[in-house]
Amino acid sequence: MRNNATPVELGTEKTGKLLQQYAVPAIIASVAAALYNITDSIFIGHGVGKDALAGLGITFPLMNLAAAFGAMTGVGASTLLSIRIGQKDYSSANQILGNVVVLNVITGLSFSIVAMIFLKPVLLFFGASEVTLPYAAQFMHIILLGNIFSHIYFGLNAVLRASGNPEKAMYATLMTVGINLVLNPLFIFVFKWGIQGSALATVISQLIMLVWQFSLFQRKDSFLHFTREGLKLKKRIVIDSTSIGLSPFLMNGAACVIVILINQGLKRTGGDDAISAYTIVNRIAMFFVMIVVGFNQGMQPIAGYNFGAKKYERVTSVFWLTVRCATVVTVTGFALMELFPNAIASIFTTDATLKALAVTGFRIVFVSYPVVAFQMVSSNFFQSMGMAKKAIFLSLTRQVLFLIPLLIILPKIWQLKGVWWSMPIADAVAVVITAVMLFIQMRKFRSIEN
Repeated sequence: MRNNATPVELGTEKTGKLLQQYAVPAIIASVAAALYNITDSIFIGHGVGKDALAGLGITFPLMNLAAAFGAMTGVGASTLLSIRIGQKDYSSANQILGNVVVLNVITGLSFSIVAMIFLKPVLLFFGASEVTLPYAAQFMHIILLGNIFSHIYFGLNAVLRASGNPEKAMYATLMTVGINLVLNPLFIFVFKWGIQGSALATVISQLIMLVWQFSLFQRKDSFLHFTREGLKLKKRIVIDSTSIGLSPFLMNGAACVIVILINQGLKRTGGDDAISAYTIVNRIAMFFVMIVVGFNQGMQPIAGYNFGAKKYERVTSVFWLTVRCATVVTVTGFALMELFPNAIASIFTTDATLKALAVTGFRIVFVSYPVVAFQMVSSNFFQSMGMAKKAIFLSLTRQVLFLIPLLIILPKIWQLKGVWWSMPIADAVAVVITAVMLFIQMRKFRSIEN
C-alpha cells in the first residue's frame, strides 16, 4: 500500500497519464485472467475431451450468478470508496473496506449452500445432458466449496484498484493466474483428476492470494486498513454500495439468464457439440471483453474521484479517452475473428465438426464488436459516478430488453444460426439507446460548468 499517501493525483494529474497509470495494470490483470480462461478450456478440451468442454459451458450461468453476487458487494463498495476518497472522507472509506469483507462472507456462503442443494436440477435446466452433467457437477462442486474465498478475493481486488493501488490489484491477479497455470496441467495431466483438478487449481490459487491481500490491509500506516469498527455492518454503507452494485449484479444476473437460453437453444438446434462450440467462442469473446473491462477498471477511480470533487470536465475527458482505447481493442477482435477463425478454433480442438461450428460462431458473434466497447464503457461510466439507475438500465438494455426476446424468436426461424445472430443484433440496438442517454448526461455536465 502507499503508506499515509492518498490518491490526490486523481484530481490534478492529466487524465491521459492517469488512465495509463490505472488502466494498464488492470488490463494486464484482465488479459492474464482471460488467458487463463482460454488455457483452462484448452487443457480441458485436450486433456479431458469435448464432452467435458460442453460440461464447462453448462456451468457458465452458475458462474455468472456467483459473480453477480460478488460484483454487487465488491464493485458497488469500491465505487462508493472512490467517491468517499474524492470527498476526503477516509473514516467512511475504512468502514467500507471492512463491510466489503463481511458482505462477501455472507453472500458467498449463502450462495454456495443454496447452489449445492439444488445443483443437479439446476444444471439440467441450464442445458446439461446425461453425457455432460457429470462433468458440470464435478466442476461446480469444487468451485462452490471455495466460493466464499473467491468472493472476498475479487472484492478486495476491486478495493485495491479504487484506493489508488492498481499495481497491487494487478499483482494479485497475475499471481493467481500464474499459480493456476502451474496447478491446472499438473492436476489434469499428471494427477489425472480431470475437470475437478481444473476447479481445484482455481480455488487454491485464489486462496493463496487472498492471504496476501489480507496482509496488505493489515498495515496501520496505510490510510486504508482493517479496523474492528469497520467489520460491523453499517446500514448506510450496505444500502449505498448495494444500490450502486445492482448494475453489475443485474448485468451478471442477466448474463446468467442469457447463457441458459443460449445453451438451451444450442442444445435444441445443435446438440452438445454446439454447446462446446459456444464455450470456445465465449472464451475468445471474453478475452477482448476483459481488456475493455481493464480500461473500465482504470477509468472507474478517476471518474469517481473527480465526480465526487465536482470536476466534471475531467470526468468527461477520461470517459472519451477510455471509449477510444476500448474501441481499438474490439475492432481488433472483430478483424481477427473474421480473418482467422479456423486457426483460432484449432487451438481448442482437433474435432472437425466442433471446429466448423466454432468458426460459424466466431464470424457471426463478432460482427457487432466494433461498437460493443462504446456500450460497455458508457454503462461503467454511469456506475463510476454512482448513478445506479442509469447504469442498471444500460446494463439491461442489451441483455434483457433485446437479447432475451431475440433468443426466443430467431432460433425458431433460423435454427442454430438464429442463436448466434441474436447476440450481435442485440448489441447494435443497445448502442443506439446508450448514445441517447449519454448525450443527455453530457449536456447536463456542460450546463453545470457554464
